[in-house]
Amino acid sequence: MNPYTIFSEIIAGTAPASKVYEDDDVLAFMDIRPVTPGHVLVVPKRAATSLAELDPDLGGRLFQVGQKIAQALRDSEVAADGVNFFLADGVTAGQEIFHVHLHVIPRTPGDGFGLRARPTSPARADLDYLAGSLRGALDRANRT
Repeated sequence: MNPYTIFSEIIAGTAPASKVYEDDDVLAFMDIRPVTPGHVLVVPKRAATSLAELDPDLGGRLFQVGQKIAQALRDSEVAADGVNFFLADGVTAGQEIFHVHLHVIPRTPGDGFGLRARPTSPARADLDYLAGSLRGALDRANRT
């Protein structure tokens, strides 16, 4: 997959962005297609197309900066009552730009944004089976 994205240009300073935060590893800027006013994207400066490619320490840094942005959204004129974090990993999950990025979405009453899912109620045996499968995958990953 082509590592070029618009985020590469924003990080390089060759595309415009309304920057909120920047350090050596991470850049945060306003989303140009916000789902609510104040919607911010937090991106690693070192591109990774997926979570599997993202350095775990850098992933942790994304969330640390996201926490700071969340507090700023509460303390600023945005006056958020709550905050959602969203990170899409893969086409099926809704990822459109293949440079890992964390959405920090401020929430206010009646803002119209929300998850539209239908939770299920699986049997405990099904949950146990899937938990075992996940533990096995984690064990295999830890051996490599």
